[in-house]
Amino acid sequence: MPPVFRFAPSPNGFLHLGHALSALMNADRARAAGGRLLLRIEDIDAARCRPDYETAIYEDLTWLGIAWEQPVRRQSGHYQDYRAALAKLDSLGLIYPSFESRAEIARMAVGRDPDGAPLYAGDAKTMPAAERQKRIKDGEPYALRLDMGAALARSGPLTWQETGQGPGSETGMTTANPAIWGDVILARKETPTSYHLSVVVDDAAQAITDVVRGRDLYPSTSVHRLLQALLGLPAPRYHHHRLILGDDGAKLSKSSAATGLRELRARGASAADIRKLAGLD
Repeated sequence: MPPVFRFAPSPNGFLHLGHALSALMNADRARAAGGRLLLRIEDIDAARCRPDYETAIYEDLTWLGIAWEQPVRRQSGHYQDYRAALAKLDSLGLIYPSFESRAEIARMAVGRDPDGAPLYAGDAKTMPAAERQKRIKDGEPYALRLDMGAALARSGPLTWQETGQGPGSETGMTTANPAIWGDVILARKETPTSYHLSVVVDDAAQAITDVVRGRDLYPSTSVHRLLQALLGLPAPRYHHHRLILGDDGAKLSKSSAATGLRELRARGASAADIRKLAGLD
């Protein structure tokens, strides 16, 4: 079977050089391997995602000379898949609702996860089931969290195949360390999924064999490998590539017009120029 790659942007802003690097690397690798390239629109953030940004993604990728298979998978059309995954984790006794506000969690935090969010230190895990059910029935906001200790006890040690940047790339295998994320959120009352859960379910549903993405997502792979093991899903190969940084040394932002593809095109840049700017000449 030919390898299957994917590019999976969120339509919450216009694409920039960093996105171009990732999209072009996926397209180049798929072409070189005689594989397939899929496009996925990660639009679960209803507050920030907009149809015009999605349209712009298609326009920018086409301008770069990237072709992808149809149909495009849009996460907002597959909430039932994520609910089914949550139901399986619930049947294993691995998720629980927490009801604290973000401010309360920040006050009680015992550290931060790789994304900089406060690690959960509340006691919702020990809350009686009847109280949980009553609070949910009463309409209280809640987040569904993975019981990390119980999940790790069930999965055992985990690794993944890494061919890009990061510890383990020298040997090709990396040891996963999901514990650094604490009891990570997998869904909220208003959204029946999260990035971590949906990306794992989507990669399996699309039969992705090779995940090529930015180095900033390297730590997330530990959570993804854990969820794959718990849900009985296959593990793709991973390649985490370098990031394109701004003049301030920070990762590029969608709010930065200076590196936005639409802005660069308006100033006369060609698709070949973008490849050079991304270091792919």
